[in-house]
Formats: sequence, C-alpha cells, structure tokens
Amino acid sequence: MPSNNTRVSPVWLRADPTWFPPSIQALREPNGLLALGGDLSPARLLAAYRRGIFPWYSEGQPILWWSPDPRAVFSPAGIHQSRSLKKHLRQCGWQVTINNQFKRVIQACSEPRTYADGTWLSADMKDAYEQLHYLGYAHSIEVWQGSELMGGLYGLALGRVFFGESMFSVYANGSKVALQALAWLASELGIELIDCQVGSAHVYSMGAENLPRIQFERRLAQLATPVLTQQMHPAWASLRLRQIPCDQLIQP
Repeated sequence: MPSNNTRVSPVWLRADPTWFPPSIQALREPNGLLALGGDLSPARLLAAYRRGIFPWYSEGQPILWWSPDPRAVFSPAGIHQSRSLKKHLRQCGWQVTINNQFKRVIQACSEPRTYADGTWLSADMKDAYEQLHYLGYAHSIEVWQGSELMGGLYGLALGRVFFGESMFSVYANGSKVALQALAWLASELGIELIDCQVGSAHVYSMGAENLPRIQFERRLAQLATPVLTQQMHPAWASLRLRQIPCDQLIQP
C-alpha cells in the first residue's frame, strides 16, 4: 500500500456504506482529500462523521470525502465573546430558536457568498441533511429580529459532539450569535466538542483551535454515538419550544 507521502489520488468507496479507508491515506494536498464516490445516504453520512470524515464537493464532481489534518475545533467553554459582541447581545433585542426553520437555514447557507463563486451545497446535499434532520441527527439554530431571520447555523449532533456544517449572516453578527447560542446550550445538550472542519480567520478569532487529526479521532471515539438510528435527543426536542433572548447569552 502506498504511504501517505506517495499517494497521489483518493480511493473510490465500496458499496458497503460503512466502509471508508483509513484517514492516514488522506492526501496532504489538497489537505485531507480521502475518497470519492458513494452516496449521501444516512448510513454512509453517519459512518463518515463518526470517523471525522465529511463530504464537500461542487456540482459536476463526484462526491468527495475529506479528513483534513489538523482539524479546527471549539471547546464550548472556549468560545470567545468580544466586548463589542457582548454589547450587541445586550442591545440587539434578537431571539434565538432551535430546529424551527431547518430548511430556511440550510437554504440561506447555500446562497452564494460575496467572497466565493458558486456554492458547495447542492440540491442533493441539502436533501441529505434535511433527511438527517428528519431522523433527529441534524439541527439548526436560528437568530431572529421579530419575524426576520438574521443568521443561523446547522450541523449534526452525534453523542457529545456537534459537527458544524455551515453558518450564515444576513446582518452583522448573525452567525456569531448562533455560535454563542450553541455554546450556551452545550451543557444542557451534553456537547463537549464542536467541530468546524477547516480553520479560518473567522473561527480562530472566536476561539477555535487546531487538533492533530489523530487526537481529533481519539476524541470522536470517546464522544461520538456509535448507533446509526436514534430518536431526537430529548434535550434537542424540548428546545424547539423555546425562544432565547440574546442577552441571556452574555458570558460573565
């Protein structure tokens, strides 16, 4: 078997939806490209996330599966809240809801950004995550001013890990408030680790840190739920009825 130093192409996935090659076989350039092909069935997606693997591809490409090294993560208690954000939370009058508008959040995340061409969230990807939401794995956080959506995020919850997929802002600080809400809810939801996949200036400014892939995978082995079917965690289900004023999110 070629070493990671000599591998020049990813492997094609097999029919078994739970099979992925070892992450050590991922390419160094582009960082983390591990495999291609397969499908976006719940069984394959859940098997992938439990191993720290996620799909990310553009229209016209086969499904590409990634396991980058290092991995950008948040500790919920380590999410930074700047003085300006504290002021915004105190004064904005916004409300936060959970799982009320998953389709609207994922659609907003799929809209083209001013800093990028196109979108990686194809119709097939949106359908796949909407199915995971229906099954109780994928969740959204919405930030509102009255009836207007200001921002939000969505991702998957497996055990004590939240795998953040994407976030958006219609108004300044919209996505930051959604992340602050996730951190605020972490103890209630049992979340100990928030994955943000690949680092950026934005997530590092809010306290994200890099974990070597091998350490990240060890954390997943400890924290991520192994089963492939579940009802929505009772804590997630109960949150759908709540509206959280943003001033409750202010850190001491």
